Amino acid sequence: MRPPSLSLRRWWRVAAETLLSAASFLVFAFLDLLDVALCFFYRVADAVLEERPIPCYCRLDGGRSREGEGREGEKRGDCGGGGGEVSETLYGRKNVFREMGLLGSRWGRREGGKEKGRSMRSPRWSDCSCKACVSWVGDGDGKLLHFVMKEPSSDARDGRSGSTTEVIFLHGFLSSSSIWTETVFSNLSEAAAQNCRLFAVDLLGFGQSPKPADCFYTLGEHIGMIERTIIEPFQLDSFHLVAHSMGCIIALAIAAKHRELVRSITVVAPPYFCSTKDIASHNALNKLAARRLWPLSLFGSSVMSWYEHLGRSICFIVCRNHRKWEWILKLITRRDPHFLFVDITKHTHHSAWHTMHNVICGGAKSLEEHLEALSGSGIPAKVIHGSKDQVVPLECSYSVKSRAPFLDLQVIPGADHISVVLGRERDFTRSLEELWFSSSKA
Repeated sequence: MRPPSLSLRRWWRVAAETLLSAASFLVFAFLDLLDVALCFFYRVADAVLEERPIPCYCRLDGGRSREGEGREGEKRGDCGGGGGEVSETLYGRKNVFREMGLLGSRWGRREGGKEKGRSMRSPRWSDCSCKACVSWVGDGDGKLLHFVMKEPSSDARDGRSGSTTEVIFLHGFLSSSSIWTETVFSNLSEAAAQNCRLFAVDLLGFGQSPKPADCFYTLGEHIGMIERTIIEPFQLDSFHLVAHSMGCIIALAIAAKHRELVRSITVVAPPYFCSTKDIASHNALNKLAARRLWPLSLFGSSVMSWYEHLGRSICFIVCRNHRKWEWILKLITRRDPHFLFVDITKHTHHSAWHTMHNVICGGAKSLEEHLEALSGSGIPAKVIHGSKDQVVPLECSYSVKSRAPFLDLQVIPGADHISVVLGRERDFTRSLEELWFSSSKA
């Protein structure tokens, strides 16, 4: 017979889960209604304040238009690499009021139309227009990605004259190149500092990189911009890849496409969930942004991923006024804001919204193929993951390992999604260097 305390504990657990589920249902039902109301508000505001409004995804007939939307993106997107297919999660997000018919199929319809009025590359009325946020607007190199390059400090490279180890770093969602320049770049060993040329990229739509409104931020567009900015101009004939979180999806796609160029790949906290291709996108959305109140990080992800207009409102308050928030934080703390705080505001809602759905969710459909390509390429690969990661669960890396057994999986005890890098910079950098130099000797 089980002790009474055990039965009581189980009863309390079940009761707590039931209350949490009920509270989640009520809160998200309210958010469904709020998003509908904001849809009407932004439709009117955009019609008044923009000469060429960008319609939303609040409609029921998205399935019939996804193919056309993808073709439209390829036709008019100028982000590099082609538009590709947009994710079905953009249209397939459930909303109880939309399913009741409150939003008709014609609401928010996206149509191509002719280019007219001001260019869609200009900042929208709800986006920040400070000098740093619009520095990319114009001609020339401003249309390429922003990146930070660290040159070798010596000509003694890999022990061979004229030979340099090239490394491309890709950051995660709502981040920038700063996560690498503030950690790895300043903790290189003497050998790495002398022999390695490092490129830390601000991905399209983030940091100081372009944030065009006429772009769907698909996986192909992100890859195309990296090729145009780094791989082609610097004529890289071999390079290593290091990526964190969302950047892992892009890095694996690059490795699959440029197998003859990639010397090694290190992915940190890769968001990979085993599923069939037809449900991969929705599965990734439901795993990474489940509609639940707890933990708070999951609730925040769900709000920004499920609610297009509510997310835009948050960006209007936070991102559009990031200079004010930075000033307030500096006034309170008497020091410059941490780079993580600054990075989380350096995007537009349009860029973050589409990248979330078209790269993290939409990219999930091709992860299986990219892992298979990596398995057949013989490229040395390493996976690093924190045991306490609540953003991308540890099971993701175990799933990657099961699909590609040759991968070296390193689990960092007690580390979360950020502290897997931040706080252990030296150990993390040495782990990277070990793979770079062992790959170079192979």
